[in-house]
Parts: sequence; C-alpha cells; structure tokens
Amino acid sequence: MVTFLPTPIGNLQDITLRTLETLKQCEVLLCEDTRVSKKLITLLFERNLLNPKNYQYLAFHTHNQSQFLNQITPEFFDQNIGFLSDAGMPCISDPGVELVRYLQSHNLPYEVLGGVSAVTLAVAFSGIVEKEFSFLGFPPHKIKERLAYLHQAFKSPYPVILYESTHRLLKTLELMIQTDSTRMAFIAKELTKKHQRTFKGTLLQIQESLTQCYSKDSALLKGEWVIVVSPIPAKLEEKVLTQEMLLSLEIPPKIKAKILAKLKGGSASEYYELLTK
Repeated sequence: MVTFLPTPIGNLQDITLRTLETLKQCEVLLCEDTRVSKKLITLLFERNLLNPKNYQYLAFHTHNQSQFLNQITPEFFDQNIGFLSDAGMPCISDPGVELVRYLQSHNLPYEVLGGVSAVTLAVAFSGIVEKEFSFLGFPPHKIKERLAYLHQAFKSPYPVILYESTHRLLKTLELMIQTDSTRMAFIAKELTKKHQRTFKGTLLQIQESLTQCYSKDSALLKGEWVIVVSPIPAKLEEKVLTQEMLLSLEIPPKIKAKILAKLKGGSASEYYELLTK
C-alpha cells in the first residue's frame, strides 16, 4: 500500500508522529527528489526520531511519472511504500496526482496523512482570507503569459494564493502592480525556517519595503515565497448576465434571442421560436 507522507517545509520538528510511524513500516520510498528525501531521512536518524534503516529510494516526479507507471504492475504496490515530495503535502503544486489516479483506476488502497503546507500557513498568517480562497500555484514563466495570468487572477472574487521563486518575485510583483497597485497583499518567505520573513500592505508598499530591505541585504529574497492577494473589491466585480436575468428583462424577443445565441451558441431564430410560443 502507498501512504502519501507530508514532510516539513522547513522546521524539522513539524514532522508528524504518524509520518514517523509510517516510515518505520515502509520498505520503499517514492521521492520527488531522492537526494532531498535521503537528506531528510538522515536528519531524522541523527535526531533519533527514526531508527536507521535501508530504504529503497525510487525517483517519482513530473518528468518520469508516466514512464514509471507504465513500467510497473499493480503488484508493485503490495509492499509498504511511502511517497514524499520535497517539502509539504504531496499533490499540492508537487508530484503525486498521477499516482493517486493510477491507484484509483486499479482499485488499489492508499492513505494520505495530514501535515504542514505553505498554502494553509499563508492563509492563517495573512489576515486576508476568511473562508474561500483560490490557490493557483506557480504562475507561468514567460512574462507575457504571466501578465495575462495575473490579470485574470485579479478578477477573482476570492483571495488568491500564489507560489513564486526567488528570481521571479520582484518581476511578478511589478506585473501585479501594473494590474492593481492598491490591492492588499501578504507575502512570506521561508515559512517555518530560521529566516522566515513576512510583509503586508498594498502591493506598492510591499514592493517598496522589499526594495529597501534588499538594498541592505541582498540575501533577503532567497527562498520560496507565498503570495496572498485580496479579492477584487465588490464594487468592481464584473457583472455576469445569466439566462434567468436575460429572460426577466423587458426587451423584445428578437433581441433576447440574439443575446441567447451569443451566450449559449446556436441559432437566434430557434431561440426566438421558443420565446414566442
């Protein structure tokens, strides 16, 4: 059976008791990066959180997952297997989803253990999210695509959460400011780690704070970042015309039929016939 194991995103003490107990039973570890997983296991050995054990480490990541699953048989999963991404919860902007689908399609049992995630930590830290939110992961690499992506994200009626890397953070903030410089946001780096830092304010204020700090300490931007952006103000939300709203309007059937054809596709004449029956 496969157990999907949460790993610390920084602080080793965030390892869960259930994860440690499961690791004791595992024979094989499927890893996003075997080097990272071996380092984690070694640290757990050194801290006496886990007894030394010789695991079979196998790479399973976005570049080899299809080939891996095509080469094995369902019997492979008769042994005790742990799945680990590099940090945090598997399947959240990390590998694992394809493995879950494989197990589901073959009616194979699996378990997912709960643990720390940068998404949930950022939600709690931000003071922006009350209930609903949209998690979008990493934005596209290319500037033009990223700008279009952010422009669309800024239309969300819910707070939006993004991940961003060190070398793209400032450019992404610049693109966000181009979209709406007054939007409130919260950003954090290296959550749970020694050099954890957080900033809150308008996007423009955050950019200014980061620029000032970076000029004093160029290492400030190092590490992975989480960005929480407040939702579009209610008064600016785009109004969407629904079929029910359209039918309630006191306008001629011909006009209604043409609008329905635009909204739903099909022939305006067919909609006209239905409206005039």
